[in-house]
Amino acid sequence: MLPADLQRALTAAAAVPRLLVASDFDGTMAPIVDNPADARPLPAAADALHRLAALPDTAAALISGRALEVLGSLSGYAQATSRVHLVGSHGAEFTSGFGHDIDRALLERITAELNAIAADKPGVAVEPKPASVALHVRNASAADGEAALRAARAAAESWDAQATEGKAVLEFAVIQTDKGLALDILREQENASAVVFFGDDVTDEKAFRRLQTSDVGVKVGPGESLADYRVDSPDDVADALQYLLAARDNRAQNRE
Repeated sequence: MLPADLQRALTAAAAVPRLLVASDFDGTMAPIVDNPADARPLPAAADALHRLAALPDTAAALISGRALEVLGSLSGYAQATSRVHLVGSHGAEFTSGFGHDIDRALLERITAELNAIAADKPGVAVEPKPASVALHVRNASAADGEAALRAARAAAESWDAQATEGKAVLEFAVIQTDKGLALDILREQENASAVVFFGDDVTDEKAFRRLQTSDVGVKVGPGESLADYRVDSPDDVADALQYLLAARDNRAQNRE
């Protein structure tokens, strides 16, 4: 059961002239898993976001730290028929391409140094992306994970790269990235009257920070947040999306 205050907020958002519904992927639409390649959105959440994107005066988006190509594959929204906007690499990578030139030499250097850091630490993994490299420590021991992160932070002092810390991950981008800026771009592109955004990680706080009075920010799970509303799990996100879909669809039916 969704909290009553969140139900009221979603009902109000569903009534605006133009609505943008956006969400993070891992830990929000999809439960956290040990192997990142195994992540999939909950069917109810994926269906609701897809159907929201098909409604009149309604747009939907995924904004993730995943590389754009991977995000499309895992989410199921890579098909040409999907109307869900995809934004990867923490807001740097849109379906229309990158907004900045990529320093590929620096990217290769960072990748090589992170691989060297991870080489003798079981469970530490390096994930190359088109404009960034992520160091994952979720599957490492606490000691190896902390040692890897500490070494990466030290190495980064000589890199001209933007560091983004998440849950058990440290990512280095060679172009500027910001989920909040990505949300602003989508808001302007869609001329949205209000935005509903779901997120669970510290990287999503940049999006929550950009929300306006008429918007609804929903934090998934524990931890401090700028979001005004909170739910416990991706299952609750699926329920919230289904609730929003029903309210928005009812508005569309009444306007016909």
